[in-house]
Amino acid sequence: MLNYEKEFKGRTVFITGADGFIGSTLTEKLVEYGAEVIVFIRATSSGELHNIPHLKDKIKVHRGNLIDKDSIKVVLKDLKNKSAIIFHLAAQAHVGESWERPYETFMVNTFGTLNLLQSIKELNLNLFKFSIAGTSEEYGNINKDKEKFYDFDDEKRVILRERSPLNPQSIYATSKVAADFLTMNYFDGYRIPTVVTRMFNNYGPRQNPRYITGTVITQALSRDEIKLGFLEPMRDFCYVEDGVAGHMAVALKGKPGEVYCYGYGKNISIRDWVNLILRTGRKSGYWKEKKIVSESRRFRPGKSDVMALRVGYEKLNKETGWRPLISWEEGIRRTIDWYAKNKDRWLGRVDWR
Repeated sequence: MLNYEKEFKGRTVFITGADGFIGSTLTEKLVEYGAEVIVFIRATSSGELHNIPHLKDKIKVHRGNLIDKDSIKVVLKDLKNKSAIIFHLAAQAHVGESWERPYETFMVNTFGTLNLLQSIKELNLNLFKFSIAGTSEEYGNINKDKEKFYDFDDEKRVILRERSPLNPQSIYATSKVAADFLTMNYFDGYRIPTVVTRMFNNYGPRQNPRYITGTVITQALSRDEIKLGFLEPMRDFCYVEDGVAGHMAVALKGKPGEVYCYGYGKNISIRDWVNLILRTGRKSGYWKEKKIVSESRRFRPGKSDVMALRVGYEKLNKETGWRPLISWEEGIRRTIDWYAKNKDRWLGRVDWR
């Protein structure tokens, strides 16, 4: 395994989306390891840091917008003459909301990435690495016309790896496919040392409660009935600290122009994941028995649901030694504990609809 503290001590890193779920966990770790951390967060009227206010004196904060190229170029000048690592995590990352806000999703995820890459080129930055956060949603469902290109286990269940066919089923997934390919284009065309880190379903403290794990936990902490959507899809859930380690491993050791996948390496139906969360919470005394209700109005539109996502992370493990360390049970317990202790962060503000 990599010695992250040794690798990052004194190194300059630049993080977009640093105040978000994964970004804030990554920022904390890099500050802990002694890196020089520069963050780029979306400018708002309040200017408030929600997840990392405790780090404001230990990092350099820039506010701007990915769809405003001028604001990006002003910030990136801080990286001139530095062999920095850029972690590009900022995105509109909710599948459901991409159907409700398609233009924003594409502007932020695709054109925002283009603005960032083009600014790096125009400033002629000498980066150590540019790592973009891709997503398992890019794989979508099995494309029957390309079935021979997939990998399957002994029970004929699909395992998704870096070269598995992409088949995006949502506006969000399509925007991320475009962003990933732009990232690789800028390596091929301009030799910017880019890598794509394609992640499978991170969960943990600070995640927006509209994602499945937070939705279940926050509803269980505040009501008797858990209202959800389609419960049959299979997902590969990876605890956020393992995910952050995956991002760091790719940025340090990943080969420019390459794609790297990470996840837990196993999948579970949403129904069983919900039951595991509820069982863990009952054992820990957070709640009693809860009723689960599946509502069709909460399903993804049309035939856009992705039925099975499961990673094969052998490439990343072989090249960096990365592997997930946190079990589902332990990760869920930590996540429940965070939501229970931070009700002011979500209670009264969550609309489960």
